[in-house]
Amino acid sequence: MKLEWLGHACFALESGGWRIVIDPYQKVRGFGDVRTEAHQIFCSHGHYDHAYREGVTLLTGGENPFAVREVSTFHDGQNGAARGENTIRIFTAEGLSVAHLGDLGHELSREQMESVGPCDAVLIPVGGTYTIDARQARDLLDRLRPRVAVPMHYRLGELGLENIGTLEEFLALCPPERVRRYGDNALELTAETPAQVAVL
Repeated sequence: MKLEWLGHACFALESGGWRIVIDPYQKVRGFGDVRTEAHQIFCSHGHYDHAYREGVTLLTGGENPFAVREVSTFHDGQNGAARGENTIRIFTAEGLSVAHLGDLGHELSREQMESVGPCDAVLIPVGGTYTIDARQARDLLDRLRPRVAVPMHYRLGELGLENIGTLEEFLALCPPERVRRYGDNALELTAETPAQVAVL
């Protein structure tokens, strides 16, 4: 399965020629508006930086190999009172599962953890302010225990929202030997992909 970071919290997953885009954005500093194509679009919630469907051209044809599960969560630590609801989605194809946590804003309950279940990769927000922060993200990964963790929704130089935490704040909490910095924005996820924090 190909996993591609398109900036901010937006990813594309591809398997068997089928392409899914998750959380397309607009007006994110340094990224602008996403422009891509996909057979399906999924949005964790309705905010402008996660639900810009107009930036995705829909493809036709092909056969969808993905199964999708959803776990209802909140965009804040106040049961949605501040920022509303958030949907975690778990995408499974080729015997591999990838969880996109969206703008998760709180610790997961035991029931939510069980609903997410084991995952090969977790796409996790780390910037705080609107989501869990670096420490909460690190603690959640210790509980979920995916082979691959991909940080998202952070600030890096002129990229990302100005009032959220940086990528380096999160990486400082990770074992250095586990951090792998890729030269591009994609990785090929297989059953043999080693345990890592993947910086795309």
